Amino acid sequence: MKKVKVRDIAFGRSGDKGDISNVLIIPSDEKNYDLLLRELTVERVKEAYKGMVKGEIKRYEVPGVKAINFVMYKALDGGVSKSLCIDVHGKSRCAILQDMDIEVPE
Repeated sequence: MKKVKVRDIAFGRSGDKGDISNVLIIPSDEKNYDLLLRELTVERVKEAYKGMVKGEIKRYEVPGVKAINFVMYKALDGGVSKSLCIDVHGKSRCAILQDMDIEVPE
């Protein structure tokens, strides 16, 4: 096994609504979907967003399009209209997940 960044095998989209952030990860090649399911657990995602997400993180598998959607609650310091942090809201949050190291076969 070797380590690669999620961004090396998948792309992501993210967004926000109120105090909820979501990150969708889609493998560049469908054959890596099961690998991403194995590596991107809720526990690992919680660790990646430690200190930023204060609520629950739910993982939704979307096998029809080979995607994984993570929905994060209490994730945006009250939401865009309440937070003093005007930048790092939902739109840029997928970069954090894409920077994670995962193990892939040689």
